[in-house]
Amino acid sequence: MEVNGTLVWYYNICKREVWLMSHGIIPDQQDKNVDLGRFIHENYYKRSKKEIQFGNVVFDVLYETGNELVIGETKKTSKFMEASQWQLLFYLKILKDANIKAKGVLQYPEERKRIDVELDEEKEAKLNKMIDEIEAIIDKPSPPVVEKINMCRNCAYKEYCYS
Repeated sequence: MEVNGTLVWYYNICKREVWLMSHGIIPDQQDKNVDLGRFIHENYYKRSKKEIQFGNVVFDVLYETGNELVIGETKKTSKFMEASQWQLLFYLKILKDANIKAKGVLQYPEERKRIDVELDEEKEAKLNKMIDEIEAIIDKPSPPVVEKINMCRNCAYKEYCYS
């Protein structure tokens, strides 16, 4: 499996989730958090182009402001802002590698919050290291051991990890 934005997001939350997702083990689709995320994605930013596929990634929102291309990533909460920023930085890197200049914006509609995200050399170097580590996790024969973190309580994978 190729590294994608979702795996970058999971990497910054839980390395075990990276392995599970990359090996086709999907989270509980009836989980209330999965349902809420799906609802927000389907019902906000209706004027923007949604779910634009580019290679192996899918952008939540795409629009132009003046002469600038803007890629938007929509999340239900800013609780995992750092993970969301890295996911969006990954998308900006994919575009940069294709010689497409774009700006990124994180959108939290329930919080009425927008945060601009820009890819610079330092972040790109850190992102490249992150991608190498994600590939190493994917190549392992079994998932990393469970590490209990605050997110476990609301995780759609909790039955897999704790049953």
